[in-house]
Amino acid sequence: MLKEEFLKALVAEDVGRGDLFARISTSKPIRAYIVAKSNGIFAGQEYVDAFAKMYDLKLEWKVTDGESFSKGEKLLFISGDSKIILSLERSILDMVLHASSIATLTAKYVKAIEGTGVKLLDTRKTRPLLREFEKYAVRCGGGLNHRMGLDDCLMLKDTHLKTIDDLDGFMQEVRQKIPFTSKVEIECETLEMVKKAMHAGADIVMCDNMSSEKTKEVVAYRNANYPHILLEASGNVTLETIGAIAETGVDAISSGAIIHQANWIDLSMKVE
Repeated sequence: MLKEEFLKALVAEDVGRGDLFARISTSKPIRAYIVAKSNGIFAGQEYVDAFAKMYDLKLEWKVTDGESFSKGEKLLFISGDSKIILSLERSILDMVLHASSIATLTAKYVKAIEGTGVKLLDTRKTRPLLREFEKYAVRCGGGLNHRMGLDDCLMLKDTHLKTIDDLDGFMQEVRQKIPFTSKVEIECETLEMVKKAMHAGADIVMCDNMSSEKTKEVVAYRNANYPHILLEASGNVTLETIGAIAETGVDAISSGAIIHQANWIDLSMKVE
C-alpha cells in the first residue's frame, strides 16, 4: 500500500464522518509536542513527514528514525491548525507508538548479537496490510528485511517440499522460470535435507528449529562443500537464545518475534 493511501485509511478509520470537536470548535494556530513516557528507539519519522505534507503541518524534529530516546524527552514539535492537529493526534501517536515499539525490540535483538557479524532478519509474520510499515520499523531498529512477499524470493518450506517428488528436476525448472535475480531458499530440518538442498542448487538454506549442535554441523558441511551458500537460522529465537544461535556460524537469524512480540512503549501528545 502506498504511504499516502495508508495514511488516508488510517485517518478515515478514526475520523469517520468527521471529528465532532472540529465541528463546534474554532480554528486557531497551536503548537503541540510528542513526549516520551518510557525509553525506546524511535521510528515513524518518514510517515509523520508525509502527514505534514498532506495536512500543511510544520514539524520540528528532536529525534530521527533509529535514534534512542529517554523518558521525559520531547521528540517532536508540531505546529498548525488546531482542528487538524487534534483530529490527527491519535492517528499520529498510534503510528509512532507501533513503529517505535517494533524498533525498540528489534534493537535489543541486534544488540544481543553485536560483534558476531550475523544479520537479524524479520519474517512475513506481520499484521494484515501492515507489512510494509512494520518492516520499515524493523529497519529503524537496526534489523534487515527478509522477503517482502512471495514475489521477491522463492522459499520452499516443508509444505512446498511435500508436493515436490524430484527436487533436482524441480530446481532446474525453477531456474528457467523465475527472474534471474531472484534467489531460492530451502527450509531444512535435518543435515540430510540440507545436503539435498545444497546439491539441488539452493542460494540460501534455512536451518529450521535445529539445535545449536546440529546447526554447527550444517555450517561445517557448508563451509567445506558449498561456501557460496548462505545459511539462515530460524525457530524459537528469543533474546535468551539468539546469542548462542549466532555463535554457530550462520549468516543470518530470522525472527517473527521482533514484530509480533513487541510491547507498546509509552508516548503522549501535549499542547503548549
